Amino acid sequence: LQSTDIDTRRRSKPSSPPRLPAAAAEMEYFTSSPLFMPLVKLVGEYLGSEDWMHQLFHRTYLPAHYALPDPPVSAAACLFALPPHDDVDRVSRLPDALLHNIVSRLPVKDAARTSALSRRWRGVWRSAPLVLVDADLFPATSAVSSVLAAHPGPFRCVHLNDCYMDEFPALLTGWLQILADKGIRELVLVNRRWPLDITLPDTFLGMATLTRLYLGPWKFPDTAGLPSATCFRNLRELGLCNVIMESRDLDFVLDRSPVLETLCLEGNLFRLCLRLVSQSLRCVQIIGCFLEEIFVVDAPHLERLIQSEGCTPNGTCIKVKIGHAPKLHLLGYLELDQRHILEVGNTIIKAGTGVSLSTMVPSVGILALEVRLEVRNDAKMVPGVLRCFPNVETLHIKSGKTDQSTGKLNLKSWHESGTIECIRSRIKLLVFHDFRGGRGELAFLKFFFESALVLQEAVIVFAAAPSSMEEVQSKLDILGSMKRASETSIVLLTTRSDPQGGYIWSFKIGSDFSPADPFENY
Repeated sequence: LQSTDIDTRRRSKPSSPPRLPAAAAEMEYFTSSPLFMPLVKLVGEYLGSEDWMHQLFHRTYLPAHYALPDPPVSAAACLFALPPHDDVDRVSRLPDALLHNIVSRLPVKDAARTSALSRRWRGVWRSAPLVLVDADLFPATSAVSSVLAAHPGPFRCVHLNDCYMDEFPALLTGWLQILADKGIRELVLVNRRWPLDITLPDTFLGMATLTRLYLGPWKFPDTAGLPSATCFRNLRELGLCNVIMESRDLDFVLDRSPVLETLCLEGNLFRLCLRLVSQSLRCVQIIGCFLEEIFVVDAPHLERLIQSEGCTPNGTCIKVKIGHAPKLHLLGYLELDQRHILEVGNTIIKAGTGVSLSTMVPSVGILALEVRLEVRNDAKMVPGVLRCFPNVETLHIKSGKTDQSTGKLNLKSWHESGTIECIRSRIKLLVFHDFRGGRGELAFLKFFFESALVLQEAVIVFAAAPSSMEEVQSKLDILGSMKRASETSIVLLTTRSDPQGGYIWSFKIGSDFSPADPFENY
């Protein structure tokens, strides 16, 4: 047994999100508005914490940084035409294509000013595809209007995050029409402040040149009466952050986005049934949403289905149903408790469910489960779920925290559950998140180590940094005494360096296919 990277420094892990500042008037609107009264009641009953209320207010007030793409320009960017100790203007001698590239990396106000540098620069900004981030402008509203009118297009990328959209509804409609007319490719459009139920003009639905679109918080326009020819024929990435919409509207967008590869949903406030019917989707990521059902109906190219921090209002259940997804490789987190249901094919997976070809998803190689191993009924679901994924090679187990204990599964109970093929002959890497040393956790780990014939590495991530070296040694002694079927396997103990605890909050991380396993953020 090897122990590496054990940090005895205590890392704080708040039991509830920190309270974040908010304007008193806006907070009062949030808690008293008829639009949000059902949500406020839910938070009070289900979450039972005032701190959670403030966190929810913050998340719905403005999409968090992890939910929006990084702006393509930096406020710190600057342009020097003359290097030190050199009297030759070498930058101005560069080809037009390189000058356009340079200008596109500058804040828009500085990019426009390059026209005054010399005759060579006079037309560079107007002939380069526009990159506009309104955070670089003040006052943002009037400056945005001036830039959109002055630049002839095309528009490569526009981020509108700092404008108070509720004050200028007619102006917003005009902006969207200009963006559509001038060939916008990437658009981030954020409603800066209350009210959240401002209906977004449906002009953006005609932007056929869009390749990337992020919206929030808005009320999505009603798509019932829109022309059937409406289409996002070039859209590859879509992010909806705190957007109020009906299931039929999301179906409308997916049905008319023939090359869409990435769909990101964050902080949806109202319950949706997400039906995935797409011939192009590769990655779907869902963060902090109220979803009644996630149904993968027909998604032949879907490779990743990632969800985290979902809520189940008033005791209702969230169902994850997997239909036709032959390329699905990464799935998680699946929460195993009485409020979450997994259905494969037409079979609901429960403790003791028999395995068959119709209940298997053989394509999944990376699986992430969250389970309260100290709760017997929850832990009993693990064998049945794992049998649905016979070819898993990397397994993430997030140990859920609980104040209750309804009887634990001991080692004998785990063995009586029978052989789990993926543990016996497939899993090479186990990452056990939020290890606390409970008897239910230890019983599972003993069963796993005794059964895993091809295991190469197991990483045990403490829920909190050990308080002393004595505590570290006691955990090492327990784990070191466990019999292992794979004598060549390595067991590593570490403390959690990631404050998100294994969840994938960043859309960028979740949809980036260069790392094989985005869950490895411990």
